[in-house]
Amino acid sequence: MAITPRQFEQLQARLGGQKHLPAPAFQSDLRPLSAKSRVIIGIDPSMRGTGFGVIQSGKPGPRALAHGTITCPAGWEHSRCLAKISQTLREIIARHRPTSCAIEGLFFAQNLQTALIMGEARGAALAVLGEAGLEIYEISPRKIKQAIVGYGAAQKFAVAKMVQRLLQLPAPPAPDAADALAVALAHLQDSGRYSIGGLKKI
Repeated sequence: MAITPRQFEQLQARLGGQKHLPAPAFQSDLRPLSAKSRVIIGIDPSMRGTGFGVIQSGKPGPRALAHGTITCPAGWEHSRCLAKISQTLREIIARHRPTSCAIEGLFFAQNLQTALIMGEARGAALAVLGEAGLEIYEISPRKIKQAIVGYGAAQKFAVAKMVQRLLQLPAPPAPDAADALAVALAHLQDSGRYSIGGLKKI
């Protein structure tokens, strides 16, 4: 609610002529609200669509600060994709200043080439996270689904719907972003009262 200059002068008079009023405490998306609040970034690495999700712990439950997908067209060289992944993650970290990070663990791909490409994207993300001095934890895909849905072989749609419910989002996030938010939520859960026992520090 805005106040007029006249109302502001009256307020100063009631406070004994104090010229500088204390700054109000606004809820900001750029920093934790208290020393106990935690900001976690979750990463779902992929060469063409790396998902990211940033959540903040709090009561009555965690909230999403940011989520999305770092997309790279099929025609881009791998080096250009890796540069975009690194640059975007640096910007996200600088904006939201996470206190810790969780990244989805590798899965056993049938195609060796796919596994190598996935490893390149994962390496680009890990380099930026390590550069920022973050503690990095790895969680297997099965443990993430178990923590969020209660079933280790859950489908992506089920994960997205549960993420929407847990974070009270207006709509289910895009698949890669939903996976990244699920990673962050699983990390938050594991470090709380209900541990899934799937965290591995890397």
